[in-house]
Amino acid sequence: METKNIMIVGVGGQGTLLTSRILGALTIQAGYDVKLSEVHGMAQRGGSVVTFVRYGDKVNEPIVEEGQADVLIAFEKLEALRYAHVLKEGGAIVVNEQEIDPMPVVIGAAKYPKGIIEELSKNHRVYKVDATEEAKKLGNSRVFNVIVLGIAAQHMDFTKEEWLEVIEKTVPSKTIDINKKAFEVGYNYK
Repeated sequence: METKNIMIVGVGGQGTLLTSRILGALTIQAGYDVKLSEVHGMAQRGGSVVTFVRYGDKVNEPIVEEGQADVLIAFEKLEALRYAHVLKEGGAIVVNEQEIDPMPVVIGAAKYPKGIIEELSKNHRVYKVDATEEAKKLGNSRVFNVIVLGIAAQHMDFTKEEWLEVIEKTVPSKTIDINKKAFEVGYNYK
């Protein structure tokens, strides 16, 4: 199998690392060679968090180069825009419509950009969702990342059952049911 490149981006506290662990465990379970890499900005202060998951028959390095990502999973719109250049032609962006003001916006030195989804849609296949709102409907706003992952799973080569099995093994035991429900919401999202 040709190497698949997945990039997961968000802001500290959005579940980027848990999402990469779920995807990494799934690809290992499927028998692939897997490389994961995490890049933390000022994550504890709301900065960018980027993870790469690469899997295939043989993967030599963990970093996804510019123009190589098959899927970009973005938990925040500005992060999607910031890293869209890593997506390859024909790749897919799954983006949560949440806006989290970066520090320059917070201190008034910049404005949050308008029209991000429209801009991304000019050159990429974009699948957008207000996953935060969907998670609130489930009664737990923290599982929005698993909803976004469920949408991304529609563009990957694994069955829903394989995903659910790995989620059950990966998330904290008291959150298994809500995370499985969240995944189903994303997996069935149109």
